[in-house]
Amino acid sequence: MAAEYNLSGCALTRLIASSAMSEDAFETPLSRHIWETKYRYREGDAVRDADIGETWRRVAKALARVEKREVKAWKASFFNVLRDFRFLPGGRILAGAGTGRRVTLFNCFVMGTVEDSMDGIFDALKEGALTMQQGGGVGYDFSTLRPSGTRARSVGGIASGPVSFMRIWDSMCATLLSTGARRGAMMATLRCDHPDIECFVTVKQDPRELRHFNLSVQVSDAFMEAVEQDADWPLVFPDSQLLEGGSPAEGVVERDWPGADGPVPCRVLRVVRARGLWDRIMRATYDYAEPGVLFIDRINQQNNLSYRERIAATNPCGEIPLPAYGACNLGSVNLTGFVREAFAAGARLDLDGIRETVSVAVRLMDNVIDASRFPVRAQAEQARGSRRIGLGFTGLGDALIMLGRGYGEDDSYRIAGELMQAIRDTAYRTSVALAREKGAFPFFDRDAYLDAPFVRDLPGDIREGIARDGIRNSHLTAVAPTGTISLLANNVSSGIEPVFEYHYRRRVLEVDETYAKHELSDYA
Repeated sequence: MAAEYNLSGCALTRLIASSAMSEDAFETPLSRHIWETKYRYREGDAVRDADIGETWRRVAKALARVEKREVKAWKASFFNVLRDFRFLPGGRILAGAGTGRRVTLFNCFVMGTVEDSMDGIFDALKEGALTMQQGGGVGYDFSTLRPSGTRARSVGGIASGPVSFMRIWDSMCATLLSTGARRGAMMATLRCDHPDIECFVTVKQDPRELRHFNLSVQVSDAFMEAVEQDADWPLVFPDSQLLEGGSPAEGVVERDWPGADGPVPCRVLRVVRARGLWDRIMRATYDYAEPGVLFIDRINQQNNLSYRERIAATNPCGEIPLPAYGACNLGSVNLTGFVREAFAAGARLDLDGIRETVSVAVRLMDNVIDASRFPVRAQAEQARGSRRIGLGFTGLGDALIMLGRGYGEDDSYRIAGELMQAIRDTAYRTSVALAREKGAFPFFDRDAYLDAPFVRDLPGDIREGIARDGIRNSHLTAVAPTGTISLLANNVSSGIEPVFEYHYRRRVLEVDETYAKHELSDYA
């Protein structure tokens, strides 16, 4: 049966004669293993999910309970988009929905501002530990911590710097892993004008350092202009947090700073060549794949809620920029399930089918916000205030192969553009309809929201709908890496990535923290 479906390229879209499912949905041992170890619901020795169909049914039932009417109908609709892996909700949703466990259904969090004090640092550490214990990855902006070698105004002690304190977070994450908690993931960001930026850029070149962190530099427009002009670049820190003294030649400049409502006086502690720092970042990225770069001014300019929040960090994989205590639940349309006449001359992408799935998936993901627990109260307030969701797709590389198109060819750009426009517009139209039914997100400010650059570029009927009815979710789209859930869905290509190998071995972390190698063939 599996070989027959592989030959036709329709394994993920075959019709189901009855609502009962079996593990035959899996075509690779690794996909079944991923389900068994990460998403199958057990209570002690008792198995609650008899097969993957029971997992889908459990999730559909739990999220349909949020509805005030037509609960059975929405349960059926949710199940229909989940089955055959056509829609892949985030891993925390698959693992936690309907289990009754004290876990979050959100994959992604950015934590609050890290106050530059021992109390503040360890309070932030505790919040991160509670969040990771319940299955959430975390992101932090460490720019608020004084640079190494400086003295605090309050106690006069010498600071060890943000990188030093990041090691405490790294140890906490490793300790949680040893207790059997879900494998932790963290993002750390640092401003490009922080005096410890060079240490931050190079720290992971030692393979023993910060193994549980991804790193990204917050790069500003001003820095990129200085790079282009080969100008000097001042490294600064708020003057109010530093001990009196310092050479008058160092100077003071005004900077927006995390935790402050507006620009604050910052002391220039050092000056470097902007292009030299940029080259150092690029060399580290090329040689070690760290750090990443966040064009932070563009992120804030394009933020639909720029009228009420400032973003300085992202979730661990970087696809969701979030404010302090921001959270986002993710989901992806599996494009391989919507290729018709795969590998044939008439191969095409079923955009109408994608739109139909998106319209149901938006409602499903909106319900996740109400069904989920939150490790920290401020996270619940942010999530319920903005009702952010991150709907995207996976399997682009495989879908292009099945369509007979080459990844990176001109036609592939056209297909990707039409696809993303269909997802975006359907998602926003659905969210407007949900606002008409259930109300707009609480942080909604009609005039300010409509004036956001991204919203200004939406089709006229969507903007008219927002003006008339509001919108249920402040943000709706994101393209996640989908590494694990793409493996679950019979090893479709992940996210927007091309297919690098057709046959390969993959190292997979087992439950006992050892690695096993699995032989894999790409789905397409």
